[in-house]
Amino acid sequence: MSVYRFPQVKPSEITPQELWQGRRQWIKAAGAAALTGVAAPWSGLAGAASPATLSATRNPAYMVMDTPTPEKDVISYNNFYEFGTDKGDPFLYAKALKTEPWTVSVEGEVAEPRKFGIDELLKLAPLEERIYRMRCVEAWSMVIPWVGYPLSALLSRVQPTSKAKFVEFQTAMQPDAMPGLRSNVIDWPYTEGLRIDEAMHPLTLLTLGLYGKTLPNQNGAPVRLVVPWKYGLKSAKSIVRIRLVEKQPITSWERIAPREYGFYGNVNPEVDHPRWSQGSERRIGQGGVFAPRIKTLMFNGYANEVASLYQGMDLRKLY
Repeated sequence: MSVYRFPQVKPSEITPQELWQGRRQWIKAAGAAALTGVAAPWSGLAGAASPATLSATRNPAYMVMDTPTPEKDVISYNNFYEFGTDKGDPFLYAKALKTEPWTVSVEGEVAEPRKFGIDELLKLAPLEERIYRMRCVEAWSMVIPWVGYPLSALLSRVQPTSKAKFVEFQTAMQPDAMPGLRSNVIDWPYTEGLRIDEAMHPLTLLTLGLYGKTLPNQNGAPVRLVVPWKYGLKSAKSIVRIRLVEKQPITSWERIAPREYGFYGNVNPEVDHPRWSQGSERRIGQGGVFAPRIKTLMFNGYANEVASLYQGMDLRKLY
């Protein structure tokens, strides 16, 4: 049986158009709202079902002095290409995502491969609330109170072998719920990766909630990755599979545009993206398109914690 496939074009030709079209639409709408006083396009729209409360202890070791981004902005302005390339698409369409039942398979170079249900993941380690800075490669940022625990707590349960040098993450594919899968902007399923030492670092969070509640669908329900010293492209959402592997995996963004998105994805304000500067950013929820730009910090402000991971590396070439 023949299977229809979308016409194939070079990612370098299609991706910039997809990215900028959605970004221009949002900025135009948000700018008009700011100028006229009219509510932004997502106001009053129903997102996913109301999330349940999560009991978590705030960890004072992982707090920043920055003002948290308003929750309404965090749940309505997202990159989640499975639902579309426009920043408002996930809020509009993610309500169709089916999050029950859900399992995460952890396999590969491990002594005890297994699958974890969400109830198991919620009880695997004490839940913490951590307030992290989050930086998108497109020069906008947020400050978000995430709920979760170190990814290392999960990986330790499956006992990585000595061959486990990298960790690969794959996200869900639900064609009936995810209109973005009909696009060939990404070679689905979405794939992301970390080095094993990055994955085991205590800042790397297996995330099950935000603002004291379970994750909304548009923010990566029911389980996602948060790596605060890297750009948002490392934030694999709605994870279904984690593989520990010996060879460096090729991530989705590397396949799309290798000249623009390397494997590491570390926040480095000294290296510009080919299409925009990385030296400054705007905080979403703090003045909209008129918010003053602020200086972007090396490793997103987490240099004291993670710079040692990259000693001796040329971070201009290994971006």
